[in-house]
Amino acid sequence: MIELSVGFILASFFAGLLTFLAPCTLPLVPAYLGFISGVDQEALKNPETAKAARRRIFWNGLAFIIGFSFVFITFGVLAGIAGTALAPYRIWLARIGGVLVIIFGLFMLDFFKLPFFQTDKRIPIPKWLTLGKPSSSLFIGGTFALGWTPCVGPILGSILLLAGTSGTALTGGVMLTVFSIGLAIPFLLIALAFSKATTYIDRISKYLKTISVIGGVFLILLGLLLATDNFGLTIQYGYELLDFIDYDRLLDYL
Repeated sequence: MIELSVGFILASFFAGLLTFLAPCTLPLVPAYLGFISGVDQEALKNPETAKAARRRIFWNGLAFIIGFSFVFITFGVLAGIAGTALAPYRIWLARIGGVLVIIFGLFMLDFFKLPFFQTDKRIPIPKWLTLGKPSSSLFIGGTFALGWTPCVGPILGSILLLAGTSGTALTGGVMLTVFSIGLAIPFLLIALAFSKATTYIDRISKYLKTISVIGGVFLILLGLLLATDNFGLTIQYGYELLDFIDYDRLLDYL
């Protein structure tokens, strides 16, 4: 299971990063942060309030990340449990999952439309929540994850299918933890540099379509490996990439 997790972890982290860089995720991040923190641009421009405003954005952004990570990790654990129950059919589960992942990849490449992934399931935010409080941002982060947005849907769905083939709740939870980290790190970096983030995002925006294509190709390759039961190839390449740190000796030490 440790060997299998090498490929799974690399795929999960890359999937989280691609989710963040999706065309309908990255441009909205500053708006998310401004909304949940209740901070406006005037507060950031005023020298007397800028420091407190940046601190408020960071802590609310961190709470938002914890909220969506908790939901995603729960999904991963449940997918792993389902995979355990279906362990005798693992090969067929992997093949069916691989085909579905390929379909998700083709969807990201705009080969066809999937109505389920083109509608937001928005959960109303209760009026009793107070924007700008980390506890409220924690709740909003969870509703964001449950909303299953078009950007998150195909990639998250693919990683959950992969978690289901892993066969254990622990592996499923670890995979979705790594997925959440890949999504959270750049999110948190933007929270730290909020006042300059919009400028940088505008510069990156022209490349987002290319990133979406890369995501689609990534899912197709992932699906092919699953469907043909060749996911072990990622382990071989992972060892080669990590050879410079003497990975085998590190595992023996652990």
